[in-house]
Amino acid sequence: MAILLYRLGRLSFRRRGRVLALWLLLLALLGGGAAAFMGPTTSKFSIPGTESQKALDSLSREFPQAGGATGTIVVAAPEGTKLTPSAVAPVTEEAGKVPGVLAAVDPFVSKAVSQDGRYALIQVQFASVTDDITDAQREAFREAGSSVADLRVEHGGEIMRGVPEIGSTEAIGVAVAALVLVLTFGSLVAAGMTLLNALVGVAAGMAGLFALSSTVELTSTAPILALMLGLAVGIDYALFITSRYRQYLAEGMEGEEAAGRATGTAGSAVVFAGATVVIALAGLAVAGVPFLTVMGLAAAATVALAVLVSLTLLPAALGFAGARVLPRKLRTRDPAAAPAPVEAGTAFGFRWGRIVASLRVPVLVLGVVGLGALALPVQDMRLSLPDASTEAVGSPNREAYDLTTEGFGEGFNGRLIAVVSGDSAQATGAAVKEAAALITDTDGVLAVAAPQMNENGTTALLAVIPETGPTDAATEDTVHAVRDRVEDVKGAAIALTGATAIGIDVSEKLAAALPVYLLLVVGLSILLLMLVFRSILVPVKAALGFLLTIGATFGITVAIFQEGHLAELVGLDTPGPLVSFLPILLIGILFGLAMDYEVFLVSRMREDFVHGADAREAVVSGVGHNARVVTAAAVIMTAVFGGFIFMHDPVIKSMGFALAIGVLIDAFVVRMALVPAVMHLMGRAAWWLPRAVDRVLPDLDIEGEQLQRRIPVPQQESELVKT
Repeated sequence: MAILLYRLGRLSFRRRGRVLALWLLLLALLGGGAAAFMGPTTSKFSIPGTESQKALDSLSREFPQAGGATGTIVVAAPEGTKLTPSAVAPVTEEAGKVPGVLAAVDPFVSKAVSQDGRYALIQVQFASVTDDITDAQREAFREAGSSVADLRVEHGGEIMRGVPEIGSTEAIGVAVAALVLVLTFGSLVAAGMTLLNALVGVAAGMAGLFALSSTVELTSTAPILALMLGLAVGIDYALFITSRYRQYLAEGMEGEEAAGRATGTAGSAVVFAGATVVIALAGLAVAGVPFLTVMGLAAAATVALAVLVSLTLLPAALGFAGARVLPRKLRTRDPAAAPAPVEAGTAFGFRWGRIVASLRVPVLVLGVVGLGALALPVQDMRLSLPDASTEAVGSPNREAYDLTTEGFGEGFNGRLIAVVSGDSAQATGAAVKEAAALITDTDGVLAVAAPQMNENGTTALLAVIPETGPTDAATEDTVHAVRDRVEDVKGAAIALTGATAIGIDVSEKLAAALPVYLLLVVGLSILLLMLVFRSILVPVKAALGFLLTIGATFGITVAIFQEGHLAELVGLDTPGPLVSFLPILLIGILFGLAMDYEVFLVSRMREDFVHGADAREAVVSGVGHNARVVTAAAVIMTAVFGGFIFMHDPVIKSMGFALAIGVLIDAFVVRMALVPAVMHLMGRAAWWLPRAVDRVLPDLDIEGEQLQRRIPVPQQESELVKT
């Protein structure tokens, strides 16, 4: 592979004008496709085949007027007074006139008035599903009741659910990344070129994603995830290749040859690292959750484009940049002089490698015990889908949620819907009466509303109000209890649905898939690293380190976002359960990123070892030569992910935080401390591989050994770069 990439790098460097033109053309085509075919994203999270989804599908067929989106208007009288039908009637009338509304139910008719008479709930039924509601309809809904004085009117429900938008906060991470690149390279040109290449890959990926959004249902978080991951890996991959290119230039190598060898060596590691991220993200399909599969594939495609940009456009950009990628003092060096040393044995990376070598046992014990302690909150982790209770304070949905809780209790925000479907009106009517009695008598149920029947009388809806909120653990028990109680009702099929029931079903499905996916990822890491490093112990060590990273990351995230410790530091208004797809998504992404650092660190150790260095000295050399680049890469990736912590949406905030803290733990604790400590303890045994296995495994040549043997470095030096 190294030889193939070497030739690709040289070709891209030599034909840089054509390569640049091709990428600009591709960007234009993808941008045009995005402008022409971009469709809306969805805030819907569901899993086909679950009871709640089957009930919704049944509603759309048998009770279409109840299958559309719903909204809730909460009306409150001033303290010490009560609402009257005449005072609330104008709000109900205005809500009923909103375009697309089928009905707005008078709370005095539906008996949705609090016991003290101060609060009322107006249920609004739309004809269209949530994703088809236009901004104009939402705005008209928000204006309903604005003409009524002396009453507090708040608008909520599923149609008011916030959709995260890409804003200026992401620029913070990019700015930090740019600063780190300038400090790392000592060259504005090298830093700007690296950042620009990453942005090209992200732009292409996002444009392609939006071009497909009219035919593929994208959740609102999918583009954010693709942007987040594409930026991080794009900058990192360009950083690794550019660093190796600068090293070769500093050694006196001609520009085209340096670009080829940088692409063949560091580029090989980039291909492997990118492949692991893509495979891990594509592997999210094993969970059997369509929206998660789409999120994984969207992010995987963006990562694949980042790899392609690094292997083609980056060498071309290096050709345009010339010697300006080097610091000024190296740029002005006499070409006839002896090559400048790339790394001195006294550099910080080498000193750190020797410190870890001398303190390997304390480092290992402290690292494992510390990460284990950070992982303790994982045992209390709870998962759910996002609801209005965790939205930003002051948002319309959150205001409606809090006012409903104030007047009626949290259970009214987690309303469940029992769908009763029979073959005849008589059978359905009998089943509805029996089911209503059973549900009312179920622990955790506050009330059951009168049934709503479709025109034929064959399908009925029972609104069930639980005693607890939608994300409360007790509500989950209530849902299971209700399903168990109505399971034996004869004459009709009964299914429980609603946003709360859907959230519980999705969370349970994802929780069940989590161990399987984790096992798949760990097994994959061992296999892939065995191919790369031709060792048994190195892959096992890497997998165990990855488990430490995951455990500590989950523990810290649970402590802050679920339990509320230090929540104010990340701008979190209300702690709550983690979004149900965060753990499995985090495992997939962090796996790929962990393999990045593992490959870049350990490949240099193996390279020195196979060239005759002592096993322990090879560890010091690997850390010494790569510490600066890995540190810069980790800081950049943390900054990019950390920029998303400033977004108001709690889902994106938790994703950005978990990824940022996961990268910090994996890069600085696991890879830069625990890995060299364990490698020192293992010595030569780290590279042991049974001969039978050695003969079977293909040689991927990540370190470029075959490239060095078959295409030796030219002895004659020429100018660094000709432009």
